Amino acid sequence: MADPLDSPEVEVSAKDQLNPRLEDVEPVRPRRTLITGCRGQLGRALAALWPDADQVDLDELDLTDPAALAAWPWPEYDLILNAAAYTAVDRAETDGRTTAWAANAAAPAALARVADMHGLTLVHYSTDYVFDGSHKPGGHREDDPLCPLGVYGQTKAAGDLAVQQSDRHYVLRTSWVIGDGNNFVRTMRNLAGRGVSPGVVDDQVGRLTFTSELARATRHLVDARAPYGLYNATNGGPARSWAEIARRVFELSGRDAADVTPVTTEEYGAGKDLAPRPLHSLLALDKLTATGFTPTDADQALVAYLREESADGSTTP
Repeated sequence: MADPLDSPEVEVSAKDQLNPRLEDVEPVRPRRTLITGCRGQLGRALAALWPDADQVDLDELDLTDPAALAAWPWPEYDLILNAAAYTAVDRAETDGRTTAWAANAAAPAALARVADMHGLTLVHYSTDYVFDGSHKPGGHREDDPLCPLGVYGQTKAAGDLAVQQSDRHYVLRTSWVIGDGNNFVRTMRNLAGRGVSPGVVDDQVGRLTFTSELARATRHLVDARAPYGLYNATNGGPARSWAEIARRVFELSGRDAADVTPVTTEEYGAGKDLAPRPLHSLLALDKLTATGFTPTDADQALVAYLREESADGSTTP
């Protein structure tokens, strides 16, 4: 096909004659996505939905190091998915306190400053532990006052507030996360397979959140260009206690659900050095569903998760 600019009927100005032809121009590369905390359960789930994203952990990009952050090529990116966090709830009360504050509060605040400086969108993940667990009909809403019980919740609340000051942010507050790694469901499945009959707390209630669902909610908000802000994000369905979930795992694993003995949080924690836990962790999902997202029922997701685990031959917690 002839180039229309080569036609004698076309007049090209002297200025335009100095410009290169389109076939000689190197196209501008699209800006990339960065996943931090890529080796964690959530990081791996995000990578499955953003397969072309750059992935880093603390040994590659220390989010608490100002020099490392300043040296990173931020102009090449337009989206940060911050899955990095310190989640050792009990250790955060003792020897993990400094690390928890650095990872959960200082690092998100630093990323928020980076995002504003370079015009990036920052996605950050929070937790039901920012609340004290008081019963809320329908679950905790995004605008409920923060009232964390322990150090872990305090550090996550601080990170929440810091990220919410950035211009382009999504904070996804979630609960009871289950993914590819050590977690409650895998532990219960392992105990069921070993013939153990555990005691599990029945006065803490909430919803499971599978990392695949949290990643799907993230992708939805970003792709739909939903209004920036704070969103609760968990699987759907009714609230259940940990004991009820354990019984369901036993049932799906071929064990009698009655082999799980319900105990109170006080009974379970007797003689243990445990951080305080919120008793009511249910999060209201109205704001998320208003964007067009339909949460997958937590029990359906649990069945699928255990089926996939069985197919993989995984039996360890």
